Amino acid sequence: MFEYDFMRNAFAAASMVALVAGGVGYFLVLRSQTFAGHALAHIGFTGATGAALLGLSPLWGLVLMTLAGGVGMGLIGERLAQRDVTIGLVLALALGFGLLFLHFYTSAATQANALLFGNVLAVDVTTVWTLVGLGTLCLAALAVISRPLLFASLQPELAEAKGVSLRLYSVLFLAIVALATAECAQIVGVLLVFTLMVGPAAAAQRLTTRVGRGILLSAMLALLAAWLGLILAFYTDWPCSFWIAALSATIYSLSSLSSFRLWRRWSVMSES
Repeated sequence: MFEYDFMRNAFAAASMVALVAGGVGYFLVLRSQTFAGHALAHIGFTGATGAALLGLSPLWGLVLMTLAGGVGMGLIGERLAQRDVTIGLVLALALGFGLLFLHFYTSAATQANALLFGNVLAVDVTTVWTLVGLGTLCLAALAVISRPLLFASLQPELAEAKGVSLRLYSVLFLAIVALATAECAQIVGVLLVFTLMVGPAAAAQRLTTRVGRGILLSAMLALLAAWLGLILAFYTDWPCSFWIAALSATIYSLSSLSSFRLWRRWSVMSES
């Protein structure tokens, strides 16, 4: 399998993306903002197709559009959760514009499939290094703001009373989510961003309450899903995005089952 250049590139890109998705996704689930990844993916689709129509790299169009969307969501703040109808209309409009741009693009079918569902096996060396740079930036930024972000996520009223700006950290975090979403879209596409950013993180939070261990476990589970997805795709010739999505769902299901069994065991021990 590793005799092929495209498989080596795929593993390198998927590894970087999985580590970023695991770390960022943990805080995304903790802050109950899982909709943000899905929303930013739709917005990024418009940027990617617009960039392709102009003859530019779809990746950079995706990055710029998701970054603008993330900052905008952060500025709206808590009011964002109360505007589900508006959000739905904006997302639908963004997806519609993306399809319109593809209508004018000569290789629409191939481009649409790659953007919507990802194509990690087509990643070249240049894209790998771009993903490494973006991933390093995401992880470094997340490490810098992790402590105040955790404080603002768990105890927002107390954090604000202590002088922590909730809006500032919301903007910074969603900007990081935007970059992570743009990365994930290169692997699983804009419609399956949830697979790497939410599934492993939600599973990790069911298995441990320790934040440090949870972040590490989330990254490892995302990495496991990405690696196994690539291996299964290579030997079955089924889409890699399907395998990653299926593995992510399986990981979460197993974590739910494990959590239920641990709770039952604890309840029996408490009663006895």
